Amino acid sequence: MQRIAKMTVKKSLARISHAIFLALTLSAAPAWAGSLEDLRASGAIGESYNGFVIAREPAAQAEADAINAKRRVIYQEKAAAQGIDIEQVGKVYAAEIIRKVPPGTWIQIDGQWKKK
Repeated sequence: MQRIAKMTVKKSLARISHAIFLALTLSAAPAWAGSLEDLRASGAIGESYNGFVIAREPAAQAEADAINAKRRVIYQEKAAAQGIDIEQVGKVYAAEIIRKVPPGTWIQIDGQWKKK
């Protein structure tokens, strides 16, 4: 029984460390980071509970698609490494992203937009 508990703890710690790694990766100023910050600040895009951005204005759709494509690659890699669904990975990272975004960022939860 103790061995199973230790394995569960190890898996949980591995998932947490992967979540921290991705959060740091996503906040490490990739080429589109300035654009992402500007789009968030203007309200043109918002964050979703699933780890992807949503265009709130049609003009921001291409940028949102590019950001989501990059996130999807990272989420797929993490999901494959951990043997879990990409949706689970996205939700873990969404919590971290939402925690870190500045006040005033639009967040969509259950279909409703709210400012952080």
